[in-house]
Amino acid sequence: MKLVICEKPNVGAAVAAALGVREKKDGYIEGNGYVISWCIGHLVGLAEAAAYGEQYRKWSYDSLPILPQEWQYTVAADKGKQFKILKDLMQRSDVSEVVNACDAGREGELIFRFVYHQAGCKKPFTRLWISSMETDAIKSGFDNLKDGRRYDALYHSALCRAKADWLIGINATRLFSCLYGKTLNVGRVQTPTLKMLVDRDAAITGFQKETYYHVRLTLPGAEAASAKICAADEASRLKAACEASAAVCTSLTREKKTAAPPKLFDLTSLQREANRIYGYTAKQTLDLAQTLYEKKLLTYPRTDSNFLTDDMGDTAKSIVTLLCGKLPFMEGVSFTPELAKVLNSKKVSDHHAIIPTMELAKTDLTTLPESERNILILTGARLLMATAEPHVYEAVTAVFSCADHEFTARGKTVIAAGWKNIERLYRATLKKKPDSDDEENELALDVPDYTEGQTFENPAAAVSEHETTPPKPHNEASLLSAMERAGNEDTDPDAERRGLGTPATRAAVIEKLVKGGFVERKGKQLLPTKDGTSLVCVLPDSLTSPQLTAAWENNLTQIAKGNADPAAFMQGIEAMAQELVKTYASVLGEKQELFKTEKTELGKCPRCKSPVYEGKKNYYCSNKECSFTMWKNDRFFEERKTVFTPKIAAALLKSGKAKVKKLYSVKTGKTYDGTVLLADTGGKYVNYKVTISKDKELE
Repeated sequence: MKLVICEKPNVGAAVAAALGVREKKDGYIEGNGYVISWCIGHLVGLAEAAAYGEQYRKWSYDSLPILPQEWQYTVAADKGKQFKILKDLMQRSDVSEVVNACDAGREGELIFRFVYHQAGCKKPFTRLWISSMETDAIKSGFDNLKDGRRYDALYHSALCRAKADWLIGINATRLFSCLYGKTLNVGRVQTPTLKMLVDRDAAITGFQKETYYHVRLTLPGAEAASAKICAADEASRLKAACEASAAVCTSLTREKKTAAPPKLFDLTSLQREANRIYGYTAKQTLDLAQTLYEKKLLTYPRTDSNFLTDDMGDTAKSIVTLLCGKLPFMEGVSFTPELAKVLNSKKVSDHHAIIPTMELAKTDLTTLPESERNILILTGARLLMATAEPHVYEAVTAVFSCADHEFTARGKTVIAAGWKNIERLYRATLKKKPDSDDEENELALDVPDYTEGQTFENPAAAVSEHETTPPKPHNEASLLSAMERAGNEDTDPDAERRGLGTPATRAAVIEKLVKGGFVERKGKQLLPTKDGTSLVCVLPDSLTSPQLTAAWENNLTQIAKGNADPAAFMQGIEAMAQELVKTYASVLGEKQELFKTEKTELGKCPRCKSPVYEGKKNYYCSNKECSFTMWKNDRFFEERKTVFTPKIAAALLKSGKAKVKKLYSVKTGKTYDGTVLLADTGGKYVNYKVTISKDKELE
């Protein structure tokens, strides 16, 4: 009997269906020589700091650094039942082998190994490594199970990633939180990402606008522009001089250019495009792609490859044919795919690029939720574009001399639309025009057939005024690109994986920054908050440098390939944690005030006239010797089904009374407008009274 451990219940169900396993039990499915169960994501993880001693239960500078000698592991509090099921299944006498069927990647490997080791299992295990949840792919995967130990290096890489994140996260977070008196989450990947947002915000804030001018000549069929001119009077003089002169064509160049089709999607490029076109966050796109994968409609999404393997030519051809008949915008379009350009096994790492599957043939697209349908069609359109002919055009540049200055007219003539025709057809189906990119801004003008030496007497001229523009705030698409490129210039050019994080983790990093209050979303924009900017200000370069983190990610990749020593990597991480604590022992100068919360005064205390502020559960006097407090959950308000808001508190402090709408009357069972009176502040507690106007009864 083989025990198959999947990452999620729905994946377990898909595997069971493919293998003909039908007998459902509590937490697993059995039959046909298999027992199939699942992990529900991360069942087991690294224990919290308190597991290493009571001295670590409270956050204090004196207890740092925390460097475990023997690492402890713990079962997630809400997943104990499923872990026990898996442990019992592993210990069953009729189970001779375990199959790791968790997601085929670094984190999937870690999820399985943690459970396997925590359960104390010693039985041999094999590895299911597939990129599609289609039935044929699952069956083929089980026909070609790999020796589990073949992936030991990948596991060591995942374990190093987890331990490094723990060491830097725990020590740096506690260190700077203790120093500044506020919880400051510091992470190996998230902090350099935050730094990029803060740097962009600083560039925008410090940007100085500059005005410049162009003189434009109106010629038959085209407009020729001068270079930038800084002064308005200089531009005006040139305009007048041009109108009194002749424009002579001094050169005319025609250059045939080719724009290659875009590559297939890896996860990051899919997230960028989905953000640009639909406004989806990186996490939303990953979640949608994962759902489609589990529905067997999309191949494995957590990939950093843009190519298919060499043996996938027939599969790709079948899917392209299916898409041409399935996607409405391809109706009536004659299309012959050039598949060779998307096949390259050497450029595929763990998984090939993201494409739809043949399961699409059985699926009515209109039955899918709109968001899932959008992602599926987007990946299908990209496969068609990637296998289409190049876009070919002729770029024309005409240069004119007038009043001793040069003027240039540019344009282009499309020779063969190629893949851009498919892009145009796809975009015509979109409800909203996507954010523009550089290619969209290219001029598509026909420049007339000028000849060198051709002269135009007294051309009409005009001056146009322009302003330099600051950089744009990051959105998820641009931030994902920045994360992907970060540190590339300082990393091994042969490394498969560079940049901040991995395609699978970048979305979670962005969400963690937002949830932690260091970044906020404004529409599509991602902006650092005051705390986010302050955090970057106080942290050392070693924690905010994208180059360092990119190098770490490259090291993890080398460990996964068996080309680097995990122990040496961890020694470097531990040394960094020790150096941090040693270097940052105190806070100097004005930085002590950086994270103090600015409180809004609601009014004056009726007893001692000190400011009154809002707390989590009450409104309190700032004078510690004064006992004045108004509790938000006071029975007076709860009985009347009224929320004790800051607005009511401010009114009571100002005049001793506050008008309240929708006061519930226990006697009549009806709701009224009324006035709450702050009746007595002489004792330990505040007393309230209420007057209800009968004439303002609400029906």
